[in-house]
Amino acid sequence: MSTQAAMTNYAVRGVIKEVKSDEHQLVIAHEAIPNFMEAMKMPFNVKDAAILAKVATGEKISFQLHVTETESWIDGIERISDSSASGDVAATSKAENRSGVTNGAATSTHAKNPLRDYKFTNELGQAVSLSDFRGQALALTFFFTRCPIPEFCPRLSRNFEEVQRKLEATENSPTNWHLLSITFDPTRDTPDVLKAYGTTYHYDPAHWSFLTGPKDKIAELARLCEVTFEPDNGFFNHNFRTLIINASNQLQMVFPVSGDISESIAQELIADVLAERGELFVDRGLHRGDRG
Repeated sequence: MSTQAAMTNYAVRGVIKEVKSDEHQLVIAHEAIPNFMEAMKMPFNVKDAAILAKVATGEKISFQLHVTETESWIDGIERISDSSASGDVAATSKAENRSGVTNGAATSTHAKNPLRDYKFTNELGQAVSLSDFRGQALALTFFFTRCPIPEFCPRLSRNFEEVQRKLEATENSPTNWHLLSITFDPTRDTPDVLKAYGTTYHYDPAHWSFLTGPKDKIAELARLCEVTFEPDNGFFNHNFRTLIINASNQLQMVFPVSGDISESIAQELIADVLAERGELFVDRGLHRGDRG
């Protein structure tokens, strides 16, 4: 491992499980990366498209992983022989692709959540439920604090940090909105850990809460939100979903992506609040000023 400026480089070995040319990614079941993450199967970004044409599913490779505060990518790919491949690579993870969702347009649903009255625990140790936020527009996502890849959980948290900053800084912006980050690692993500994590993203507890709770309740809530996650060597393979719940406590919108969608989240929250006031017709094809 070497460090140059704000970038950290790791030498990694693994097996190519899928070549995703359209998304400029390679899905690789990789060995443990010392001081960074355990062995698992996950997608890696590839900046040089030419690399994708030179590799194939099933190949055992070594590569360089580059990580900055905001992104990560791989290059320096070299094939390795079966005799030099370690047992960790051969015994690949059975977990699903962590980003196994369609990176397309946002989808909408109106499903009601039977856990809306269940009391989870926030980063301050307080009991809270989704129904406690009735009358507020909510943005909700799932994560775990130890996630090391910038484009995954940290990207979801940066989205919320940006949403909070934008809405709090916007003149005459509605104030009845809240952000909920729910951990699916309750064993490690205690309220104190969640609070410390939130502080690194400059969270305002008046508008952003981090929730934990019993494993079975979190798993049930995740399932109802169509969030899939599975433990993998101390970490988690999972998909991405940011949900918008309107002020009537109904699921209104889902963004099944992990990129920078902070502006879209902020606009949805504002739109839902205005719609609840009767200032905006609730239709994703209409904009402010289009009244029903």
